[in-house]
Amino acid sequence: MTAPTLASTWQGAAGTPIADELLDWPPDVFALTNVLLERSEAFRFVLSPIEEWPPRRLPGWVDLVAEAAIAWSAWAEDRRGALPDLVLEVWSELREGAEAPLEDVADGRDQGLCESLLTLHAIADEACAGLGVALDTSDAAASVYRARGRELLARNGSMARVDPHLLRVLPKVRTPPTGRPAFSRYACVKGPGIKAIWNKVPTRHRGTDVQSEYATLLLLPWPLRVRASDFRPIGGTVHRPSKEPFGFFEFAPEEGLDFELLERVLIAARQEAGTVDVVCLPESAVDERELDALETLLHEHGVASLHTGVRQQSRQAGRFPSNWIHVGFNPGFEKGTTPGTEGPPEWFHIRQDKHHRWSLDDSQIYQYHLGGALHPGVRWWEAMDVPRRTIQFVEVAELTLVALVCEDLAQNGHVAELIRSVGPTLVITGLLDGPQLPSRWAARYASVLADDPGSAVLTLTSYGMVQRSRPHRRDASPVVAMWKDPTRGIREIPLEPGAHAILLTVCMERATRRSADARWPVDNGTACFDVAVHQISAAAEGTGASRPPSRTPRPRVLESDEVTVLTGWAEAVAEVFAHAPERTADVLADARSGAPWRTAMGLAQPADRLSDAIESLRRFVLASATADGPPTYDALLAAAGRDQPDEQPLDGMVRRALLSMLEERQTRRGAQRASGHSGRI
Repeated sequence: MTAPTLASTWQGAAGTPIADELLDWPPDVFALTNVLLERSEAFRFVLSPIEEWPPRRLPGWVDLVAEAAIAWSAWAEDRRGALPDLVLEVWSELREGAEAPLEDVADGRDQGLCESLLTLHAIADEACAGLGVALDTSDAAASVYRARGRELLARNGSMARVDPHLLRVLPKVRTPPTGRPAFSRYACVKGPGIKAIWNKVPTRHRGTDVQSEYATLLLLPWPLRVRASDFRPIGGTVHRPSKEPFGFFEFAPEEGLDFELLERVLIAARQEAGTVDVVCLPESAVDERELDALETLLHEHGVASLHTGVRQQSRQAGRFPSNWIHVGFNPGFEKGTTPGTEGPPEWFHIRQDKHHRWSLDDSQIYQYHLGGALHPGVRWWEAMDVPRRTIQFVEVAELTLVALVCEDLAQNGHVAELIRSVGPTLVITGLLDGPQLPSRWAARYASVLADDPGSAVLTLTSYGMVQRSRPHRRDASPVVAMWKDPTRGIREIPLEPGAHAILLTVCMERATRRSADARWPVDNGTACFDVAVHQISAAAEGTGASRPPSRTPRPRVLESDEVTVLTGWAEAVAEVFAHAPERTADVLADARSGAPWRTAMGLAQPADRLSDAIESLRRFVLASATADGPPTYDALLAAAGRDQPDEQPLDGMVRRALLSMLEERQTRRGAQRASGHSGRI
């Protein structure tokens, strides 16, 4: 058998040869170098060098890498002129050594080739900055390039042009604060098996100072009461009765969501905090048929987002129902709003499926006192459809979050590996579990993510299940939620007597990105931490309605994937206005349907609705121009913040998305000036 070479290793991983065309798009080269360095374990040479690192032959290596990345990103927009000398130099060495055995790199026999691979990897990583997660830059030289990358990510699930069924290049949000070294800080490479979907929603508080970077989360640990009869065995599903029998059950409470109580809780929460930004419920808390009414009620109270577990009744014989986390966003794109008088709009929906069935063995049946419904001599598996694995990453203004369902947090497999590689700011896990104590399983797995990659983790379970959890000789615990972050540690969150919900306030701050290959740390990431917990008891009176009135929602103007693309281009407009307003026409031209770059990248042109939204963005920017040219950043920000009396729904959505991106960039620039950092990638 022929020993694998660099070329054959890349061909096997990506299905393409090592060719000069890869240089046209830096994320492709990042994928190439990451695959070769990981397969050969040659990343270790920056920690245990052959001679020394950075290489002697490249004095000022850190600055050279940063300068080459900036120039390469700008060149990738139109490919005019020459590539940076350093990129050409290390690429030439890689091409010359492409037929070298992979073992030569693994053993460090060819020092020059190893140094070139590591240097090219660092440059490509820096050139991926801003293609996914929003960052500030010191110029707008590559704003069009970054906007193209964001659309490619939104539509293909990867920042690279490589077939995403073989390899995906995804943004890296957090790098580990301690422990495992990171060899990249803006991108990561994942192989086949799990589909990644990147969503971008421009929801945030109004304002351009640090006070805008917070969120109030109303935690509803419902159902507040769980009966044994809510766990129902599926008839005729017990198998192997004589040898380790197993069967299937479903969680199907007869009582639905108490809308009257929820409204009174929302009133009390708003009286305490002024606004409620996000409403969170645990796994299987809401019946699928209740979602529309729930979002209608939340809209009436100015809630910006919903995060709830959903249970479903089986739709067809012989097929189990689904179990998922429903993430909904109010299309107003603003936290802390007072709802209008018009009918409720259709919210944007993102669905995160559960990938692993819950298994109830005899110890859990005793712990939850379910023996009256489920025989302890049978292992009971949750009756749910097991879908293909997909992870939804949701970038919401200042943070990036991931939703998990119960067992998915505990499974240390490919899903966990993907989440650790990307490093979301916040992981929210809905559970149907016992108390969230530091000694139990959820806290242990939350600690893993908090330590590496440094994500904050929130778990939330049902108070009814917490009260049922009474192991032998132990009292029930009221702890329904847990918060864990890398700097402030773990916080138990109980539901105190007389309370119906908990109001959790979290804030965002700048976080440091680190790379073990000697690049300087940069403070352009985001961290999330808890600042306040308050018990909420329902107000004495509501509006008198037992549930929201039945009204036909206004139709969605765009779907969530279209909002992601629109927001990426709104971010490009904000970036170019911050640094080079004279390049506005370039950004707007590339955004429009028919732009040739999409065909070259293998992307279809935007569908009609998205095309109309991009055109609305162009019209708004051009209408804000003055006789002397493009408006100033502050003038565009002021124009985007003014409500228009006869504005069409699509135009209003586009304007609010642009406003959010302008305010977010202004907020981050102010924070960097205050801390003395320039924000350079």
